[in-house]
Amino acid sequence: MSVQCPKCKANNPDTQRFCGDCGTQLPVSEGISIPTQTIEAPKEELTTGSTFARRYQIIEELGKGGMGKVYKANDIDIKEKVAIKLIKPEISTDKNTIERFQNELKFTRKIRHKNVCQMYDLNREEGTYYISMEYVEGENLRNMIRMSGQLGIGTTISVAKQVCAGLAEAHKLGVVHRDLKPSNIMIDREGIVRIMDFGIARSLKEKGITGAGVMIGTPEYMSPEQVEGKETDQRSDIYSLGAILYEMVTGKVPFEGDTALAIAVKQKTEKPKDPREFNTQLSEDLSSLILECLEKDKDSRYQTADELQSGLENIEQSIPTTDRTAPLKKPLTSKEITVTFRAKRVLIPALVIFVIALIGLFLWHPWSGFESPPLDMDTPSIAVLPFEDLSPQKDQDYLCVGLAESLINALSKVNGLRVPARTSSFSFQEKDQIIRDIGEKLDVKTVLTGSLQLAGNTIRITTQLINVADESLLWSEQYNREMDDVFHIQDEISRNIVETLKIRLGAAERAGLSKRDTTSAEAYQLYLQGRYFRWIENVANFLKAKDYFEQAVEKDPNYSSAYAGLADTYMLLGLFATMPRDEAAQQAKRAARRALELDANSSEAHASMGVILEVFDWNWQGAERELKRAIDLNPNFFDAHYEYGFLLARLNRLTEAEAELKKALRINPLSPRGHIVLASIYRAKGDMEKAEEHIKKADELSSRPVLDENPIERTQKLIDRDGRLPQHLMQLSIAYIQSGQEAEARKLLNELERLYERSDVGNIAYHVALVYLYYDDYDQALRWLEKSFERRDPNLMSLNIYTFVEPLRKDSRFKAILAKMGLE
Repeated sequence: MSVQCPKCKANNPDTQRFCGDCGTQLPVSEGISIPTQTIEAPKEELTTGSTFARRYQIIEELGKGGMGKVYKANDIDIKEKVAIKLIKPEISTDKNTIERFQNELKFTRKIRHKNVCQMYDLNREEGTYYISMEYVEGENLRNMIRMSGQLGIGTTISVAKQVCAGLAEAHKLGVVHRDLKPSNIMIDREGIVRIMDFGIARSLKEKGITGAGVMIGTPEYMSPEQVEGKETDQRSDIYSLGAILYEMVTGKVPFEGDTALAIAVKQKTEKPKDPREFNTQLSEDLSSLILECLEKDKDSRYQTADELQSGLENIEQSIPTTDRTAPLKKPLTSKEITVTFRAKRVLIPALVIFVIALIGLFLWHPWSGFESPPLDMDTPSIAVLPFEDLSPQKDQDYLCVGLAESLINALSKVNGLRVPARTSSFSFQEKDQIIRDIGEKLDVKTVLTGSLQLAGNTIRITTQLINVADESLLWSEQYNREMDDVFHIQDEISRNIVETLKIRLGAAERAGLSKRDTTSAEAYQLYLQGRYFRWIENVANFLKAKDYFEQAVEKDPNYSSAYAGLADTYMLLGLFATMPRDEAAQQAKRAARRALELDANSSEAHASMGVILEVFDWNWQGAERELKRAIDLNPNFFDAHYEYGFLLARLNRLTEAEAELKKALRINPLSPRGHIVLASIYRAKGDMEKAEEHIKKADELSSRPVLDENPIERTQKLIDRDGRLPQHLMQLSIAYIQSGQEAEARKLLNELERLYERSDVGNIAYHVALVYLYYDDYDQALRWLEKSFERRDPNLMSLNIYTFVEPLRKDSRFKAILAKMGLE
């Protein structure tokens, strides 16, 4: 007797409880005793560090989508990184879907092109189907658009041309993507665009693989024929690319709706608005090209990807050469955001301050190039450099950086030992510089270098303590231990350094040197990965950092440092408008409070709480209390000194602020932001000579000095690279005013005002106010500052030290803003 599966209709022996084809539970006939069977349950997720399919060592989760989760893994057989897409159980058990994937994969594997991510295989392991594919390290287009709002014309064309090139190759082989969207387009570290997820593409030569009337795709990017479930060809991909082009230049998809069905209906019936309604800088040619891609009738669209690419190249020839730039190759840095102008009445290098006040509140970066003041040669001092990764796959960068940072944190608490901050020491990462040069730039007498190699759970660490004067080796050691013993290795290294430098420790210092707030090596590794991504300043990496910190506290709910890291990250997500401000503030405070509950003597947690109170609550007294406590607990903590100095400047306590910033720069001599804030203090005190001196020092420290660049050209490059961010629009508007291009300046000002009306991002009104201030329209400037106050823009915290608002200081409305903020 057989039993028919209620789902796939396959016949099964009456002794089975589950369908042999699709895994669905079978109905049980009366009187039939079914023996107990062990069913191989499909996996729903993989854990970091585990080995899957006896071949893939899981490094981290990269993301998840409709089909399942994607992981970065080491392929042990070929010794390369790959991506593994673990298909959801409900899909894995669907025989027809798996058969379709298998049929389509034999076509997609034939695509060999630099703009297409290579698909490898569809396999089954432990009851679960998975797809292996090439691992692409970079940023997806969805995140780029989300961070920028609109992309620059040059970047848009560059991305679209490369997508066309990849599609053209696939179409020649008879493969259509059918689900082209920004999240399926990656830009790697070299700026090369890669189309992802051809795994659900369909061969044009094979009919019937996808059932009739089955709709595959994402509603916002689907062609009308896809909406109707009709046959698709290469022109469907062109429609999808048109929708992506539309979103890149406007920040909006062509059609929006409350439901997927509502959007799908619009794709079939409504005509998209001209993208120039949302982006006045768009040329008529590019707008027409996009709308032609979005024609309802596929015969009216561009017919091939090659034809579309040719159209894009023709438009590219008509735009200025400086705008024809490749996609972003590295994350945005606060220095690159910063622009200085020659003002007509005020010295505009102070504009550097207000940009960093928003972007750089808690972003700390490695810089190089400035010599610090001479050190008292009787003071023991050491610079700890990042460890070199000698692991076979070169995938332990986070551990190399984290180990060095942990040693810096421990040694900085030793009284009488000077340890340059992370950003100064790490400025020499991956740079071939001799020890003596490093010692001179950081003004230290010793340098610690090392290497790390991880194989399975075995870690090998080699360290060398080098005398800067003659580059002689003072001490070296090699440690071969299990990863669980990494804490003891750190303790031994710290003790050996202190002993070699002949520093006497008190009982409290000796205990503090080996203090740790977790005993879980797994939680510690997750924490280090969170710290690693926390320092790479873009929203995608902040989100990764948040995930790692959350995993760390899941592994060890009593891990104070992980909660402090989580607090910092929530604050950043709030500042970058990735999370609603109130939600970010609530989560940041909760994490900081938990960190302090677990360790009331954590200088990092007190500093985090201080900045959170300052940024979100404008609670100056609370912020000062927390930052002073952080400094008392660790006098060598650069960030606490820096933030406290900045707070004192905002409170108009300029003499105290100057002293505190000098202490900060003593610890971290290669900090541009330290010199910039110190310059703002001198400017507020009227000492223009010292202010200019520190602005120049900050510029020298930057990897990309900007003082001598043309403001219009520089800002246009930033817009093309980052999109039409409010600060860029403001900077370009002022640059146009300076150059006498009044009409262009007004267009940008109008664009900023429209952006304010349709967006709740907090910093737009502030930048509008600055343009009006430059026009000497003080009434409008004050009106927009009041709007900025309504959205509690962090830029307003520094009004006391901004010299360019001097004309407003006597106005009662300006005084009212300061009073309501508690700054008067």
